[in-house]
Amino acid sequence: MSERDQPPPRREPSNRLGSVAPEGWLARIRRALVGAPRKLRDLNLGHAMALTAVLAWVGLGADGLSSSAYGPEEAFKAIGSHLHLAVPLALATAGTVFLLAAAYSRVVETFPVGGGYAVATKCLGPQAGIVSGSALLVDYILTIAISIAAAADALFSLAPLSWQVVKLPTALVATACLLVLNLRGVKESIVILAPIFVLFVVSHALLIGAGILLHLPQVGEVTERVSQGFATDLGAGGIGLIALCSIFLKAYAMGGGTYTGIEAVSNALPLMREPKVKTARNAMSLLAWSLALCAGGLVLAYLLWDIRHVEGKTMNAVLVEAVAEHLPMGWAFVWITMLSASALLLVAAQAGFIGGPRVMANLAGDAWLPRRFTRLSDRLVTEQGVVVMGVAAIAALAFTGGAVDLLVVMYSINVFVTFTLTMVGMFRHWLSERSATPSLRRRRLGLFGFATVLCAGILIATVFSKFTDGGWVTVIATGLVVAMCCFIRIHYRRMAFRLAHAFKSIVPANPAPVRTDVGEVIPGPNSPPTLVLLADSLNGTSWHTLLNALRAFPGYYQQVVVVGVAVVDAIDGSDVVEAEVRLKHRMEHWVPQIRALGLPCTLRIGSGTEVDQAVEDTCRAVRKDHPRLMVVAGKVLSTHEGWLWRLLHNDTALAVQLRLQWAGIPIYLVAARLP
Repeated sequence: MSERDQPPPRREPSNRLGSVAPEGWLARIRRALVGAPRKLRDLNLGHAMALTAVLAWVGLGADGLSSSAYGPEEAFKAIGSHLHLAVPLALATAGTVFLLAAAYSRVVETFPVGGGYAVATKCLGPQAGIVSGSALLVDYILTIAISIAAAADALFSLAPLSWQVVKLPTALVATACLLVLNLRGVKESIVILAPIFVLFVVSHALLIGAGILLHLPQVGEVTERVSQGFATDLGAGGIGLIALCSIFLKAYAMGGGTYTGIEAVSNALPLMREPKVKTARNAMSLLAWSLALCAGGLVLAYLLWDIRHVEGKTMNAVLVEAVAEHLPMGWAFVWITMLSASALLLVAAQAGFIGGPRVMANLAGDAWLPRRFTRLSDRLVTEQGVVVMGVAAIAALAFTGGAVDLLVVMYSINVFVTFTLTMVGMFRHWLSERSATPSLRRRRLGLFGFATVLCAGILIATVFSKFTDGGWVTVIATGLVVAMCCFIRIHYRRMAFRLAHAFKSIVPANPAPVRTDVGEVIPGPNSPPTLVLLADSLNGTSWHTLLNALRAFPGYYQQVVVVGVAVVDAIDGSDVVEAEVRLKHRMEHWVPQIRALGLPCTLRIGSGTEVDQAVEDTCRAVRKDHPRLMVVAGKVLSTHEGWLWRLLHNDTALAVQLRLQWAGIPIYLVAARLP
């Protein structure tokens, strides 16, 4: 071999290059805020991170319970002077909660992963799936925005009107703080906020209980007033049945934000403790009972105490002050109840920070969003999804000025888009399900058929009655998300087609011919020059990379180590052993194919949450056995690389190159040019 064909002599790295770069002050601040990396191989990691039914109730049910700060109020205000409608409104709200909880318990049993998005995709097709997923995504952004805006309303109900000017900035800062808290991990953020949830439940149980008990002597009078109200509206000279039903449906639809937490439980099933389905169903039972009693009880309390809207105060604040006048230490009860309500709304924003990144990960797994949204941080958090949700919520707050009435309208529409598609999908599933007993099939069809009619009716009523009051914003925002996802999916499909056909002709035949004359890979100080190929499954692009590397240094490399890394992401969960087994199965064809070239070959599997870090760690380990190594990786080149390409593609090869060069490990990139 001529001197020109020899690779450059390899120098042993200096101490500076051979060590890990010291953490800068920004990295140290991040560690202090977010926490230290988790140990992927800790056998108790999954159990330690998983949510029990009670913690799931706190983290996800808080969204529904906190809606009592604005849902019942918006519904009660919508009935206007027809206060007698409060009784059927309370019953309808509680009944809807139990109906949806029963329906989503069956969803969890049938579709344990993906929630409403999975139901719509598998039962109605990918087009319905992306509409459901996009509606869910916007819904979770609005969950964060409306929860924090309502928290600010509740908090500033205790302050003078002159303080209203700092309400929006306070809401924006609170959103940013929750964003940082969620980067530490889902369970950690819930445990920190759990005492607030308990305080809210206790204080509001006392509020509703005292509110009803103190007015028990007036129940007969209120009942008579309700009966007279119905008689007047339905009698001669009244507004009539159709108009009364219209007012009732409008008020009922305005409370649509009350039910989101139920959907959140089905989307977050992978976060539950085993047995996951049972844990999720228990969490939904806790949520359904607490939400039905809280929302329905507040509506009845408004009626009993004749609560009306007061400028600068929420109706809950007016109710609390009225009840507190009849209690000892009433002033303390007012402050505790309102502060717990405001704080719980911050906990409720957790549903958005938990469910939103899960939906983004599911969409990214199906190529509707960039794959980066499936990646986990070293805290096993979908970090990029959390950041996107937080930033989008801040934008929504700034756009609406933190106006709860506008956010409620936007929120209610997407809630029932998802509900409707899920119920239709489940109805269709049970129509085609022939393995179940006839009685079970009839019960399921009845449940999902009734839920479909109910959810679709509320959705239509909300869109038509509130389209000009802010509903159009939700329709446009959801439409833009759908369009963006479709564009991304088309791009990825075209890229997959181009990659598959660009190097299709050079993919070796499978199975490879058996070579008995080829020895084994030799490790240790006397290891011959070794080519380390970074690859996953055997495909045209990676085979092109290997052949070009061997052609660049003909006859020099005497053996090959194929390195693959199992990246633990939001879809696979935190089971690193299972991820490594799947990767090894995909890579098993490499050894016989490279041996067919006359070169000894072995596999080396690494794992982690970040590709470049996992590759560096694995290559450092390989260097101990094969000091005379050269790492080679493929880099896809396209004629249309711009800002969009950089957004949709990770450029993993360049990131790996920088890490290995810093570690003193030689690396050679082979360009794979797409026509």
